[in-house]
Amino acid sequence: MTQLRLAIVGCGWVAGTQYETGYSHLQELFDVAVCCDVDAVKADAFAKKYGIAETETDFEKLIARPDIDVVSICTPPMLHFPMVTQALTAGKNVICEKPLTSSLALADEIIAVEKRSRGRVMPVFQYRFGTGFLRARHLVRSGLLGKPYIASVETAWRRTPEYYKVPWRGKFATELGGVLLTQAIHIHDLFLDLAGPISSIAAFKATRVNTIEVEDCAVASLRLASGALATLTATLGSMRPTTRIRLCFERGTVERLASDQDAIYPAREPWEVYAADDATKAELTAKMNEIEPSKHSFFARQFELFHAALQSGDPFPVTLQDARRSLELITGLFQAAENDEIVSLPFSTDHPRYQGWAPAGS
Repeated sequence: MTQLRLAIVGCGWVAGTQYETGYSHLQELFDVAVCCDVDAVKADAFAKKYGIAETETDFEKLIARPDIDVVSICTPPMLHFPMVTQALTAGKNVICEKPLTSSLALADEIIAVEKRSRGRVMPVFQYRFGTGFLRARHLVRSGLLGKPYIASVETAWRRTPEYYKVPWRGKFATELGGVLLTQAIHIHDLFLDLAGPISSIAAFKATRVNTIEVEDCAVASLRLASGALATLTATLGSMRPTTRIRLCFERGTVERLASDQDAIYPAREPWEVYAADDATKAELTAKMNEIEPSKHSFFARQFELFHAALQSGDPFPVTLQDARRSLELITGLFQAAENDEIVSLPFSTDHPRYQGWAPAGS
C-alpha cells in the first residue's frame, strides 16, 4: 500500500482536528511530512505538537517540491481558491476544507483547472462519514420509504463574541459568510445527500446574535425536484446546541436529533426510523443495518477513502460537484433573502449571483 507524503497548509485548529482525528489514525497511508503557515512561530509550534519533521512559510515553495503528493488546505476561506488552483497547476492532489470557494464561477474554474491537471481535488465534508448517516442514506436510496413528503433541518448552535476574536471570522471578505457557510453547511450537505436536488428557495436571514458582518440567523423554505417540501433553520444563538434532521416519507419517517456535545456529530447513531406498523419498521431497520460500521469515521474515514480512490482512480467520496451543490444552495439562500423573491435553481452562468453571493462592496 502506497504511503502518500502530505503537507498541511494553515496551522490553526482545523488543521489540528484533521491531524488528531484523521491522519494520526492513518499513518500507514499518510506521512504528514510538512506543515506550512505564513506565521513561522505558529508552524513551528504545530510541528512540535504533532511531531512533523519540517515546516514551511512559503506556499509556492511547498507546492514546487517533487516529494509532496498531497496538499491539505486548512487556511481561511478566502485563500481556498488561489491555493487549490496553484496546487493543481503544480500537479498536486488537494484536500480542501469547506467552503470550497466564494462563488459558483470560481467553483467551475476549479473544476476546469482540475481537468487540465494530473492532480485531483477532494472537498472536505467529514460529517457524512458516520455509521448512522450512512445507514439512513442507504435506506433512503433503496426506495423502500416510498414517496418523500416533507423534511425539516435545524442547526441551532452557539457562538459568542470570543469566537469572533479570530481576525478573519465574521467578515464577508475573509469568512465569505456566516452560519449558512461556516456551520450549517455541514448539516445542509447531509440533507442534500439524502433529499436530492432543490428546485426553488424562499428565505430570510439576519444578524442578531453577535456584532458581525455576516448572518447568524436564517430560515428557508424549499421545494425539491422530487416535489417534496423542506424547511431549514440555522442560528448561532441557541443556549442548547442542537442538530435535527427529520424526513417524512410515504412508508416511514427518518430522524436524527443530536444535542449538547453530540450536536456536531449528527452522522453518528442513533438515526431513528418510525413506521405505521412493526412489520414495516422491521423491514426498514433491516435495510439500514445492511451497512456495517467501518473501523474509522469522520475525517479518518474520508481520508482513508481519498487514499483508496487515488490508488484505484475511482471518484472521491466527496466530489467537486458535491461542493458546488452546497455553494449553489448558499447562493440561492442569499439571493432569496436579500431580494425577497422565490429563487429557482439551478443558476445560469449569466445570473449576477453566479459571480458570488456576498453583498456588493464586501
